[in-house]
Amino acid sequence: MHGLKTIVETGQGNFECATRGLLKSLATELQHVVVAGDHVMIRPEDGRQGMIVRVEPRRSVISRTSRGRRQILVSNVDQALIVCSAAKPALKPNLIDRYLIATEQTDIQPIVLINKIDLVDAAELQPLIGVWSAMGYIVQMVSAETGQGIERLKQLVAGKDSVVTGQSGVGKSSLLNVIDPELQLRTSHVSQDSEKGRHTTTSAVLVPIPGGGHIVDTPGIRQFQLWDVAREELEGCFRDIRPFINGCRYPDCSHRHETECAVKDAVADGMIDVRRYESYTGMYEETHRGT
Repeated sequence: MHGLKTIVETGQGNFECATRGLLKSLATELQHVVVAGDHVMIRPEDGRQGMIVRVEPRRSVISRTSRGRRQILVSNVDQALIVCSAAKPALKPNLIDRYLIATEQTDIQPIVLINKIDLVDAAELQPLIGVWSAMGYIVQMVSAETGQGIERLKQLVAGKDSVVTGQSGVGKSSLLNVIDPELQLRTSHVSQDSEKGRHTTTSAVLVPIPGGGHIVDTPGIRQFQLWDVAREELEGCFRDIRPFINGCRYPDCSHRHETECAVKDAVADGMIDVRRYESYTGMYEETHRGT
């Protein structure tokens, strides 16, 4: 995706395409009508130019709210590589939780990649990793600098269509360059003052990888506001909270201030991680403001 132009991969090579005006008028709730990963029908024109005339139904999407509208980050992928960094910038577990919740609504397999593991003592991250792993999430520690965990990462992406997502500066493009050095994606250093990365990836790009499959490299984002997750549905998206829901006295329990709440009791008993519970309440309040 490059502004108004979209590069489409076909069996006859790549075409630079515009999007038919009618498609734009039909998708009023979307920021972008066509997204990376879409299967489309094009009408070839002069040379390698073309027009996108149809977008096929999507089997999976990852969406967020942006300026009050739905922004689909990617479509038709098998798994989401949720990249965070152990340091520079600091790890943000609650942001990772948001990505995990977004994948719970789809058939997309989430994989948490903790990059820059060479900058910290890995033992310090074990409690956090243990919480996610206990819920069945795949968590892989990697280092684009030293190569730690890269062979395992190559195995995870081989033959799959994956999206790489996460905040700016965590090393998404660096990891892709290690997977396939021929990509030569642009990278930059994190600001020493703010610990914020710069957006070296400016548009979503679908790239083929060795071993088959594709990876969608996406621009880094600093906020991820959930799209179309109702308050009543949020509890069910938390794998660790879900088993305790039916034990609450009130069927519409928010698990925040009610008495005889099985979820709050599970937190007090150490059966639900406190940080994860706080992550839930933060998202609950956000969805409450949005209604």
